[in-house]
Amino acid sequence: MSPEPSRQESRAGLLYGVAAYGIWGLFPLYWPLLEPTGAIEILAHRMVWSLVTVVAVLALTRRWGWIRPLLRQPKRLATAAVGAAVISVNWWVYIWAVNSGHVVETSLGYFINPLATIALGVLVLRERLRRAQWAAVGVGVAAVIVLAVGYGKPPWVALTIAATFSTYSLVKKKVGLGGLESMAVETAVQFLPALVVLIVLGAQGHSTFASEGGGHTLLLLGTGVITAIPLVSFGAAAVRLPLSVLGMLQYLAPVFQFALGLFVFHEAMPAERWAGFALVWLALAVLTWDGLRTARQARVELKQAKERATATGNTENTIAPEASQATETTAQHG
Repeated sequence: MSPEPSRQESRAGLLYGVAAYGIWGLFPLYWPLLEPTGAIEILAHRMVWSLVTVVAVLALTRRWGWIRPLLRQPKRLATAAVGAAVISVNWWVYIWAVNSGHVVETSLGYFINPLATIALGVLVLRERLRRAQWAAVGVGVAAVIVLAVGYGKPPWVALTIAATFSTYSLVKKKVGLGGLESMAVETAVQFLPALVVLIVLGAQGHSTFASEGGGHTLLLLGTGVITAIPLVSFGAAAVRLPLSVLGMLQYLAPVFQFALGLFVFHEAMPAERWAGFALVWLALAVLTWDGLRTARQARVELKQAKERATATGNTENTIAPEASQATETTAQHG
């Protein structure tokens, strides 16, 4: 069993986590700076310069040992390629939505994401939900219906963001690579198609890379850096913080996005949209409460198992199965 992180490590982990989700939440401030570049060109630059950035980080940290074993596993590589395709759709929709005045709806997508992840767990992994989780999903469905009425159509941007990101999370879980390594593989898959797009745009005279001044060029180059920094920060947070804390921090990003859409970009929020968002937040509150309650029960069960093991003098054989059962209970998506 790994030792408990020190208070200093936990504090550092919290700062890294806030930095990661804070940067992700502030992304809507960056993409408009790249206008008049279109979403496709921004996406292609993000893919190309993200690979350059992540390769530089891997070179600095000398983390190359994972590449050769991965190349011997074509099925795992194919799964990673699927992840690259899914996150490409997510990135494109997000960039287009922000630059088209749908920042609030992008925040809705990431608010809905935990509910979409639960739905995938049921449909794909055949997971069984607790009653509180079913209640949260039901409230989430009601929220989407209310929002569809408010928008006059289903909130496609939010639903696409939630569907692609939850699918991406499932694929990443199957691939089982660390954040930086996973990003290296995904951007390697994205690199050639993205480079072709940039070459074609340049040949057609539609590229803005060198036509809008040096500052604009630097901002396009910076898409790789702003993609990598929060990912590295998240990785540093993940090894220092409990999953329950990370789970709470994940709401920072959509909260920031929602606030930016409302107070910076002044997007409309009629009463029916407020009602829909309120239902989504209610569903997330139920989900968070259930997850914390389940985690607490698991810790109590593990503590009781340790006490029984100490009393009987058979620590290893007694704790292992009960700890496994407690972990399994916690791992049922919550």
